[in-house]
Order: sequence, then C-alpha cells, then structure tokens
Amino acid sequence: MQRGNTLETLRTSRDEQRSVIESAQKALGRIILGKDPQITLALACLLARGHLLIEDLPGLGKTMLAQALARVLGLSYSRIQFTSDLLPADIIGVSVFRQNSGEFEFQPGPVFSQLILADEVNRATPKAQSALLEAMEEYQVSVDGNTRQLPEPFFVVATQNPGDQIGTFPLPESQLDRFLMRVELGYPNEESERELIAGKDRRSMLEEIEAVTGPDSLMALQQSVRDVHVGDALVDYIQALVRHTRESADIEIGLSPRGAQALVAAARAHAFVEHHSGVYPDDVQAVFTAIAGHRLKPAGGTRFRRPSETCQHVLDSVAIP
Repeated sequence: MQRGNTLETLRTSRDEQRSVIESAQKALGRIILGKDPQITLALACLLARGHLLIEDLPGLGKTMLAQALARVLGLSYSRIQFTSDLLPADIIGVSVFRQNSGEFEFQPGPVFSQLILADEVNRATPKAQSALLEAMEEYQVSVDGNTRQLPEPFFVVATQNPGDQIGTFPLPESQLDRFLMRVELGYPNEESERELIAGKDRRSMLEEIEAVTGPDSLMALQQSVRDVHVGDALVDYIQALVRHTRESADIEIGLSPRGAQALVAAARAHAFVEHHSGVYPDDVQAVFTAIAGHRLKPAGGTRFRRPSETCQHVLDSVAIP
C-alpha cells in the first residue's frame, strides 16, 4: 500500500510539473509570437541552471523575452543597460561611507537579483563585461575583499547585437563559454507580424502576465531535470558528436569537456520540457546549435559561413544511434 501511495505521489508531482511547464510556454508564447522553438530552448536553458545569450538585430524581441521569463517564473528582476562607460561597480555594487556610524556600508548592485538582463552586453568594454564572470560561474561576487552570495536561483539573460554593428566589443571566448546557450530569434512570420502590428501592445500584455511558478518550485524543477535518464547509447552519441567537432577539418577548435557536459545538461532539460521519459537523439539535436554554435571556432578555409551551418554539418556527419 505504501509503494502504491509513493507511485501516486510521484505521478501527481509529474503532472503538476508538466502543468507548470505548459503554462509557462503558453504565457511566453502570447508575448513572443511565432517563436515556440526559441521559447522551449530558453526554458530548457534556465531549467538546466544555465545562462542564456540572445543574439540578433535590435527590435526583434530579445529584451521582451527576458522580461517575460522573469515574470512567468516569478523571479526578482534587474535590467542593466550595457554601454561603453559602464563600470564594474555599476553592476556589482559599491561600499559607501556612513558618517553617522563611521563605517562603510555595502550597497548591492543590480546583479543581486534572481534574473539579470544584461542588455546589449557587447556594447560595454571588456572590463565591465568581466564583472559578470565570477557571478555567472560561482554565483557570488567579491567586493572589498568580501565574498557575497547571489540569490537563488540566479540567471543571466544577455542580449547581444551582431558584432559588425557600430559600438560593439566582441565577447571573449571565456565569457561566451559561461553561457549555456546562445539563441537567435529572427524575424517573425507574416501571421505573427500582422498580429504584432495590429494587435495589443506587448508591453501592456507583459504587465498582465501572472507567475506560473516561483523560486522554490523552479529549483524543484531543476532538480527533476537532473534526474532525467541518459542511456549509454546517448552518451556514445554525444561523445561521437564532440569528437567530430575536434577532428573535422572545417573546425579549428572543437567542444571542450565542459561543452560536452553542457550538451548533456541541455538535452536533459529539453527532454524534461518536452515530457520525454528520457533523453532521445532528438533532444540532443534540438539543443546542439544553441550549445555548440558559440563554442566552435570554424577553420579559416571552411565553406560554412554561419554557426548554424557548422553545427548542422556536425549533426549530419555523425550517425544517430
């Protein structure tokens, strides 16, 4: 009888989790029209405890997606506008001397929120960009010799303009590697764009969104993601993909072991969002470009011009188990 009750509890918990995921997808889909695959990737990224880089032209909804994620997931939110004169203290915070107490008091910066929007992150200088490195990797910041923990959960969603635009600084490889996924939104389809033009303002709709979960429930979902089964055949497939990125004549620098771990974590999260019983090759393929596109360095003479083309070449070159 006890075993039956346990199974029923597990089944109820899974149904509740499925309901939360579906509600989040629907709410985000009402704001970001016609971008269901990108919404799925964004949710999978956060469920895998990763940071998200959204790269595309201005005006395609990058900032709106980050704001919608914070509201739907019930997270505290801060937006940092990255500009060329941004200083690390503007991100982390600063110690202020209080005359009445004769002591310095730390004033936390906007990084002390659960979801940080680093808007147009590549418009800031490398010094300002580096202020995020410790936060993204260690979930803490060091100020005046003291280490301060960041709230849980903690995510950075950064938007980035294309590197050929005026006033941008390229992100160093070490910082790019801190982002679990990089996604592009692209132009909306005709039907979605018509609704954007003639329909209700998305910003006013954003104010009407209610949270479908909260920080504690979200961390429980993250724990469930870690429990998604990855079979031996899937591990072989992932290793074959990683090995091909290192051996292909079209790729100068392939995926590192950390990149391979990122691929497993993201595939687990994607399987969880799609309600799969375990990780399938489809899950690996769905997240591969988002995981590998910003980590691979194409060779000089390659015929592939875009990261998506390079990643598709790798997928096409490795047999599916």
